[in-house]
Amino acid sequence: MTAKRKSVIGDFGRYFTRPLLTVFALGFSSGLPLALTASTLTAWLKEANVDKATIGMFAAAGLPYTLKFIWSPLMDSLPFPVLTRLFGRRRGWMLATQIALAGSLLLMAAASPGMNVWMTFGVALLAAFCSASQDIVIDAYRVESLTPEEQGEGAAMIQLGYRLGMLASGAGGLYLAAKLGWQATYVAMAALTGIGMATAVLSPEPKAPRMHKAKAFAEWLRESVIAPLKDFMKHPAWLHILAFIVIYRLADAFIGGMTNPFLLETGFTKEEIAGIVKVFGTGATLLGAFAGGSLIMRFGTLHILFVAGLLHSATNLCYVWQVHAGHDATVLAIGTSLENFTGGIASSAVVAYLSNLCNVHYTATQYALLSSLSAMGRTLFSTPAGVVSKYLGWSGFFAFSALLALPGLVLILTLHRRLGSVRPKR
Repeated sequence: MTAKRKSVIGDFGRYFTRPLLTVFALGFSSGLPLALTASTLTAWLKEANVDKATIGMFAAAGLPYTLKFIWSPLMDSLPFPVLTRLFGRRRGWMLATQIALAGSLLLMAAASPGMNVWMTFGVALLAAFCSASQDIVIDAYRVESLTPEEQGEGAAMIQLGYRLGMLASGAGGLYLAAKLGWQATYVAMAALTGIGMATAVLSPEPKAPRMHKAKAFAEWLRESVIAPLKDFMKHPAWLHILAFIVIYRLADAFIGGMTNPFLLETGFTKEEIAGIVKVFGTGATLLGAFAGGSLIMRFGTLHILFVAGLLHSATNLCYVWQVHAGHDATVLAIGTSLENFTGGIASSAVVAYLSNLCNVHYTATQYALLSSLSAMGRTLFSTPAGVVSKYLGWSGFFAFSALLALPGLVLILTLHRRLGSVRPKR
């Protein structure tokens, strides 16, 4: 793989090379399921008259995103029957997880949260497990198929695809639910997993270290689990890095599952929420993702992580404005635009930072560990969000969530002081 790939579209054309377009499509496949077990699902729960405290507890359905590092060594080192032989290690596992994901979404289509809310929770947990497993393989594929120089652009493209996938299942899901009902919506989302399957089949297998052959369990454990962890612990300030990863997106994660119930309670219809997010959120996401990739190369990852984290947490206060404005589409459009733009920059910076921490010999295991810790705030720490909103009220809830960004910002400053600004390798 050459250090630079030629393009006929000019400097901006570096985003239109085959590897980066593949990353974009896989990002869509990765982002698609998230809202279906989070914000879109909470809107369904709200319509089914599930109380706010229980809705908040549904954040625990995202637990597999936090624990995926546990089974990532298996996917990093062992073959999946038949599919690995036909498509290779990464693409074989990718297809297996995508097929399972489509099946779990069809099960969700048959769910009835109004009649059995905890059965719905169980199916959502299964879908999240399939989604998290898919993420393990997609992240490993991206890191291995791109050069170090392309990781910044790769972070932008994976985030762009991811955000558009979330848009399809978030705004698109709400729009379809208003027109066709929730069951038909989840069937349609299951069909959209075909995009990821087609990408896996048509894309080349990355050149990476070969899979481990059958060996004693102790030897496999040492090479596939212990070795990746020991390798990561060679990073200076590795404990500091892990702490930062855990709490960086806490402010954003805390409100993630409660925004749709809030907007529905404020008087917005599903069509209004979907329309505003589609029009204003898409453009802001595009700008934020590409701006993030470019800013990382110019200023360094930690600088952008700090600025974007500060600005993105401040957008939580837009919801306080929305509380006082009430059913005001202009306020929602402004808040959505700011949230998506700053979130796109922050997400690109996180992905680039985590990617450059990984050793290519242990990509799936190390990235799964890091991204699992990053997801911890979205799951474990956001579970009480429904209870907090119930007792603080919506204004107090959103103001409190903005303050949750401060510990992460402090850790960035101290990390920068110890290590300096981390730039992609050249």
